Amino acid sequence: MQTRPNVPTWSTACPDWRKRLKARRSLIPFDPLFPDVADAKMALFTSLRLMDVTGQPTIGESCDTWLLDFVRAVFGAYDAATGHQLIREFLLLVSKKNTKSTIAAGLMVTELAMGWRDEDENLILAPTKEVADNSFKPAAAMIRADADLSDLLHIQDHMKLITNRTTKATLKVVAADSATVSGKKASRVLVDELWLFGKKATADSMLKEATGGQVSRPEGYTLFLTTQSDEPPKGVFKKKLAEYRDIRDGKIIRPHKLPVLYEFPSEMLKAGDHLDPANFYYTNPNLGRSVSQDWLEEQFTDAQAADMAERQVFFAKHLNVEIGVGLHHDAWAGAPHWAKATVSPEVWDGSLAHFLEIVEVAVAGIDGGGLDDLLGLTLLGRLRSDPRIWLSWSHAWAQLDVWERRKDIVSALDGFIADGDLTKCDDPTADLRGVADILQQVLEAGLFPGAFAIGLDPHGVAALIDELVARGFTDKHLNAVAQGFRLNSAVIGSERKLKDGTLRHARQRLMDWCVGNAKVEQRGNAVLITKQIAGKAKIDPLIALFNAVMLMSRNPEAAGGGVDDFIAQMKAA
Repeated sequence: MQTRPNVPTWSTACPDWRKRLKARRSLIPFDPLFPDVADAKMALFTSLRLMDVTGQPTIGESCDTWLLDFVRAVFGAYDAATGHQLIREFLLLVSKKNTKSTIAAGLMVTELAMGWRDEDENLILAPTKEVADNSFKPAAAMIRADADLSDLLHIQDHMKLITNRTTKATLKVVAADSATVSGKKASRVLVDELWLFGKKATADSMLKEATGGQVSRPEGYTLFLTTQSDEPPKGVFKKKLAEYRDIRDGKIIRPHKLPVLYEFPSEMLKAGDHLDPANFYYTNPNLGRSVSQDWLEEQFTDAQAADMAERQVFFAKHLNVEIGVGLHHDAWAGAPHWAKATVSPEVWDGSLAHFLEIVEVAVAGIDGGGLDDLLGLTLLGRLRSDPRIWLSWSHAWAQLDVWERRKDIVSALDGFIADGDLTKCDDPTADLRGVADILQQVLEAGLFPGAFAIGLDPHGVAALIDELVARGFTDKHLNAVAQGFRLNSAVIGSERKLKDGTLRHARQRLMDWCVGNAKVEQRGNAVLITKQIAGKAKIDPLIALFNAVMLMSRNPEAAGGGVDDFIAQMKAA
C-alpha cells in the first residue's frame, strides 16, 4: 500500500469476484485513484469512433460499463502531481469478441495524444502479424475519423507507426520477436494475446526487454490483454495467470498490479454450469453489444456437432475455460479425481526409493519414444500396508529433437526437468538406458512378478527390448499391451479407482499435465484415449500408466528373492 501523504490507499484484491460476476458488477474493487486525470483522458477515449461497427458509434456509445471502468482505472492510476503511475501492470482476461482490440487501440491512441513526454515511445506488442493488424487498423481508423486527431497524429501504415506531430512521441505496433523489441524505451507497453506469448520459449526475456525502458519512465505501465489458451497454459502466460489469480483472491498483496479476470469459478466448471447458455455472460461482459447471445448459442451448437479440436477452441476462446486437469470439455473422466488422489507424505514421500520400500509388488508400463515424443515410464505398486491401494510413480525422457520441433511446449518441459520428473537426453540411447536403470532397480528388489511385469506398446520398442534383455530381463517379464480400444478396461478401471481412492499418485506436475492433456473419444462402447486424439499435447506417461494397470489387474505376486536385502542396501546408501 502507498504511504506517502495525500496519496490514496487501495487494494487490487477482489475476493468477492464470484458474486460480482454473477451480479454483472464491475471487477474493479476501487474508484479511480485520481478521478480528475481519469475524467480528462476518458473524455477523449469515449469520443473515439469505431469505424468498423455499424453506425460508426463512439466507444462511449458502444461499450458496456465494465470496459469503461477498466480503462478509467488505468488512466486514473496516474498521479499528475508527481508524474508517477501508481498501478504499473494490468491483466485483462476476457473472452473473444468482447472488444479487446478496441481497448488496445483506443487506450494507446489516447495516451499518445495526451502524453507530455517529448520523443516518447509507446508500444503495442502482438505475437503475430495478424494480431498486430487487429490493433493497428482500428487505431488508424479512429484517428482518421477525427479531424483534430488527424491534425495532431501522423499515420504511417506501412510501418504501423503513429507519431504525435507536437511531441514527436510515437505509437508503434509490432509483431514480437527479440529483434523488434531490443533497445526499446517505451513508457507504455500493451501486450496483446498473452496466451500466444506463452508458447514462445523466449517470451519472458522478450517482455523484459520490451518493458525495460519503464525504469526511467515513472509514468509508464504494462497492460496485458488475453483470452484463455486453447492448450494448457504454459510459459509466461501460465506464470502471469497464476500470479494475478492470487492477487485477485488476496493471497498475495501487489497494489501496483491489477487483475481483471472474466472466468468461471472452478465450482461452476466442475458442475458443468458453464455449459448452460444462460451463464455465458460470466465471461462475455460485453454481451448484447459487441457479441450477442444468439450468436454465442449458435456457435455453441456448432461446436457440439464438430470434432473435439473445434469444440475445445470454442470453450477456450468464447467461455474462457482453462484447459487443465478435469476442467476441459471431453476430459478423461478420471481427471476430476486426479488432484485429490494422493497420499500423505508420512505414507509415501513420492520418491522412487520410498516407493520400492513400501510396495509388495510392482509392474511397469512404457509408452512413446519417438524423436519428437516423450518416452514415458510408470511404475504401479500395491501398498504393503493396504494392498487395495495402488501407487503410481512416473518419469519421462525426451530427446533434444523435442526442443527443436516442439518449441510450444519447451517451457513446460523445462519445468518438469527442474522438478526431477523429466530427463533431457544428450545422446540417442540415454532414454533407453534411463528406463532400463530404473527397471533394473525394481528387478533387483524382487518386486516384479515372474511374468507380465512390463507392459509396452508393441510398436518401435526393439531397441528398448535389446537393452532390457542385456540387463537380465526375459521374455516372460515383457508383455505387448494392445492399444486403442483394447485399453478401454484400463481407462475405465483407473477412473473408478481414482474416484474411490484406491489409485494414488506421487504428486508430479508432469502427470498433472499429461492428465490435463488427455481427451476422450467414445467409439461404440469403448472410451479411447490416444495420441491421435490428444493431438500435439503429450500424454505418453499417462498411456504408460494404463499399460501398467492392464498388468496389475492380473493380481500379480512378486517373484521375491531380494526385497529385504535391497531395502537394507537402500537405507545404507
